[in-house]
Amino acid sequence: MNIAQVIDALIKVRRSHFPASYTGEPIVKESILQILENAKWAPTHKKTEPWRFQVFTGAGLESLSEFLAEAYKAAAGEKFSELKYNKTKKKPLQCSHVIAIIMQRDPEERIPEWEEIAAVSCAVQNIWLSCTSRGIGCYWSSPASIIADRTFLGLEEGQRCLGLLYMGKIDPENIVESQRTDMADKILWREQ
Repeated sequence: MNIAQVIDALIKVRRSHFPASYTGEPIVKESILQILENAKWAPTHKKTEPWRFQVFTGAGLESLSEFLAEAYKAAAGEKFSELKYNKTKKKPLQCSHVIAIIMQRDPEERIPEWEEIAAVSCAVQNIWLSCTSRGIGCYWSSPASIIADRTFLGLEEGQRCLGLLYMGKIDPENIVESQRTDMADKILWREQ
């Protein structure tokens, strides 16, 4: 296979893998560092590099678990569900790592905010493809509690949380093929 074929195949097998499907095997720190190194090569207008990441592992996962569960409980009111509370609390603990995805707005606002969000999203795609190539499953979640709360993550001026990337080793036997609709239905060729 040439490099184009490898990339084509990698893109096609990238999937969301949820924490319940993780093996429990830890991801080594060197892999996390390389994955985040790959993130920085995403496109970035005016080279603002708006991506910031907070990596939760070990006892950090327990803190995140408690925060998410208690935030859900506080927001649920009369709609509180013990089942959802326990599921919310368990999810980070099923992971090797959880990465908070943060966008740092350019202090000079030289470009529109949506472009910085897009750059962070491209960085996450680099992370996702890097994980896929290493047998690591990912799932990008955007719980309202982590997005709304600036204190838990200690967000600075101009920072905004875009969600959490749950990560864990996956069993290659459990990878399921996905389907997409025909791309021809989404392309308009304008040749004149």
